[in-house]
Amino acid sequence: MGAGDRLVGVGSYDRFPPEVDRIRRVGGLIDPDTEGIITLRPDLVVVYDTQVELMARLDRAGIAYFPYEHRALPDVMETIRTLGARMGLPEASEAVAAGMERDLEGVRASVRGLPRPRTLLVFGREPGALRNIYASGGYGFLADLLDAAGGDNVFGDVDRQSLQASTEMILARRPEAIVELRYGRAAGRDAASAAADWLALASVPAVRTRRIHVLTGDEFVVPGPRVVLAAQRLAEALHAGP
Repeated sequence: MGAGDRLVGVGSYDRFPPEVDRIRRVGGLIDPDTEGIITLRPDLVVVYDTQVELMARLDRAGIAYFPYEHRALPDVMETIRTLGARMGLPEASEAVAAGMERDLEGVRASVRGLPRPRTLLVFGREPGALRNIYASGGYGFLADLLDAAGGDNVFGDVDRQSLQASTEMILARRPEAIVELRYGRAAGRDAASAAADWLALASVPAVRTRRIHVLTGDEFVVPGPRVVLAAQRLAEALHAGP
């Protein structure tokens, strides 16, 4: 929305755009550098809704904050609009949010009428093993991204944003496609090696047909404007064939 020059502090895990590397880092979701934030004397602090202790400290310091929470994909655009209005940039933020909605609809249109593979969407597991597998449930922005990209979530009936999926559960759900997201520190692992781990589940349709896709990028787990890119990449993977 054109307000990057107002930033005086960013999170520990912010990597995009590259300009954030020149801005002071002030911790993350569970370990905010409260003293560092207060020292910066910002006019507004963007906080997640669960950061109750941080909000209490900001209250005591007389510093305003903007709490938000992302559950479903539409929440991302709503947050952009609301934050933009709070910052006095309603037109700019509306342009960003409306553009995202338009582009996401374009992704949906591009896969409309195509077969919808039953998909396992994995966003975390133990490196080199099929243990501690975390997958998207049927609710949340990841589930919404998968739906927009033309995939049917094998755990779509689970009314949670995420779940820990055992290999037995995966065998029972018989996904036709497996999409594994890699980001942050895990992004550096070779995609071919990550895909090969799934060969242990030989009876799963996605494994038999080699519809195993390892996608790398923080856009899959950072609910901001780049979720459009995430939806586009998901759609390309799901509908490009084995």
